[in-house]
Amino acid sequence: MPRLRLRHAVRAALAAVVPLALLGAVTGPAHAAPRAAWPEPVPVVSHIETTDPVVFITIDDGWFHDPAAAKLLLDRRVPASLFLLPGAYSYDSGYFHTLLNQGPSRVENHTVNHPDLTTLDAAGQKAEVCGARDQHLAQFGDGPRLLRPPYGVYDATTRTTARACGAKALVTWTYDLTTWGQWTPPTPTLKAGDIILLHFNETLEQDLTRALAAAEAAGLRPAPLREYVPE
Repeated sequence: MPRLRLRHAVRAALAAVVPLALLGAVTGPAHAAPRAAWPEPVPVVSHIETTDPVVFITIDDGWFHDPAAAKLLLDRRVPASLFLLPGAYSYDSGYFHTLLNQGPSRVENHTVNHPDLTTLDAAGQKAEVCGARDQHLAQFGDGPRLLRPPYGVYDATTRTTARACGAKALVTWTYDLTTWGQWTPPTPTLKAGDIILLHFNETLEQDLTRALAAAEAAGLRPAPLREYVPE
């Protein structure tokens, strides 16, 4: 092919290719906007790894308001974590205001209605957990930072929901020392970092007395759980 004709052919080819390349740059496949990141799941804590000589007193629900138990908590300056249900303080919030305002206890999250969270979808779990957080904050001016799922039952959705609703950990327990009816659980030999579960029921004063005695026998002191769970 003569050189002049070859040069025209190359120019013609380039003229056809360049607009297509530019068109591709403008109309090529758009990258989808990144999806909003799901919250990182919170850790699940049943025992705190620590060398400090401490144990953690946690008390659930809140239905029974025993003045003797409140006096013991205040007199002994027990920094208890109170995993409360909004309905349990709706008829007598003053009981818990006294514990929070005059002592070192703190309110934490135990859902609105105490369901098995694993039976609910993500929206249902969020309504339970964020709903309780909002009611605690409105009532006490202190938002919960820990979540105890009812019955200690949870799933992956619970862990991400907890984070979305402001919790930094999902807390279960090492020992349940609650007396139910005629059955009193055996008193264990406590170790540093153990988490003790109690309930606001008719036996809270005696259960708390037993838990504090077990801690003292082991050379341990109650400490605020919230401060030992990292952000």
